[in-house]
Amino acid sequence: MNRRIALDGAGALARLGLAAVWLISGAIKVADPDQFYGAVRAYQLFGGSVSSVLAAVIPFLELALGLLLVLGLGVRLVAVLSGLLLLAYIAGVAQSWARGLTIDCGCFGGGGQVAAGQTHYGTEILRDIGFLVLAAWLTWRPRTPLSLDGLFTRRTRSLGEA
Repeated sequence: MNRRIALDGAGALARLGLAAVWLISGAIKVADPDQFYGAVRAYQLFGGSVSSVLAAVIPFLELALGLLLVLGLGVRLVAVLSGLLLLAYIAGVAQSWARGLTIDCGCFGGGGQVAAGQTHYGTEILRDIGFLVLAAWLTWRPRTPLSLDGLFTRRTRSLGEA
């Protein structure tokens, strides 16, 4: 019983922690779309039109992922999508580092060109790996306390047992 409580608590913390990451990141990007567009362009991966679409969509995707995690709705699917997005972010930062670009990732505001000594690629990748661990945990164990998924699961079990 204690192990289950600990696992449930860890799951709730992972879910709400990852939700906070997406909500904060998305809100910062929505607040300054031009700056985020500059951050996307700094990666030098896409042309202007693709960069515009990404800069317009990503903040709202992050907000949606965060909201769904707060509600605990579709947690496994949201965790998988979060993991895929985080892998894309890690790949983007890694390719920038490998190509010798000097940019700030723009993950939590800012972004764009910086001086050579101002890059933090290793730290950014490690941070995103930490977030990826949260997403992996939720993929493995999506049912957490205080979630709509848990509410629906309990109702389904109750109806099935009756």
